[in-house]
Amino acid sequence: MKLLRVGTAGAEQPALLDAGGTLRDLSGVVPDIDGPLLADAAALSRIRTAAEAGELPELDADGLRIGPPLARIGKVVCIGLNYHDHARETGAEPPPEPVIFFKAADTMVGPHDTVLVPRGSTKTDWEVELAVVIGRTARYVESQEEALAHVAGYAVAHDVSEREFQIERGGTWDKGKNCETFNPLGPWLVTADEVPDPQNLGLRLWVNGELKQDGSTAEQIFPVTEVVRYVSQFMTLYPGDVINTGTPAGVALGRPEPKPYLRAGDVVELEIDGLGRQRQELKDA
Repeated sequence: MKLLRVGTAGAEQPALLDAGGTLRDLSGVVPDIDGPLLADAAALSRIRTAAEAGELPELDADGLRIGPPLARIGKVVCIGLNYHDHARETGAEPPPEPVIFFKAADTMVGPHDTVLVPRGSTKTDWEVELAVVIGRTARYVESQEEALAHVAGYAVAHDVSEREFQIERGGTWDKGKNCETFNPLGPWLVTADEVPDPQNLGLRLWVNGELKQDGSTAEQIFPVTEVVRYVSQFMTLYPGDVINTGTPAGVALGRPEPKPYLRAGDVVELEIDGLGRQRQELKDA
């Protein structure tokens, strides 16, 4: 299923995109798309049954804002340097273990919402990423085979980053990762049954119509199953938590000088096979 949330910011309602591309209202079936829903097999079954029976009212999608497809996100765990080609372009050695950092849940915005260039920024960068949404509590997961049972679904994430804040200002990466609007998510949360192989997805990103990133999750150093297993050794993952799994080559940081960092007025578009497409216009904060 393709689950999403539509409406004005802070007042989104749950919806479903059916197989024919029609937007359907879920508000009569479930209160929202969130962690408790993803952990409730009976509720998900009610959605699926209502959709298959044609019982869901159609929504007029014209002019309707799409919000983040997940409400009340618990935590956003991010994996850095997780693509072989991205490590090469930045001159970094592939890490022996996954690199973990965090984004605050309030960085999440809708897939077409405005992205704000922070005040004082000269190095705002783009990163298309596969987001993994947790649907079952993961604590000390023992094997990669077991890890997928804890995944509710997948979404497109844009891990916007300010490289000076991240790399040149001391401390951890978090200063360059947590600026307002720095994690557009969506348009859909695609349930795991529709993604048979998360290591076979193409990812692409354009800036002002020019293709910048064109990669595949097959290039991940640590696949989704290992990321979920590994992270669960250090923290408990709960339904509604999100893991951003890293970006392929093609970011501004990895390009020759002068590096083409983002500015107000730029338009970024990104997509992942089967998971939908985003478009953001940048403005100054």
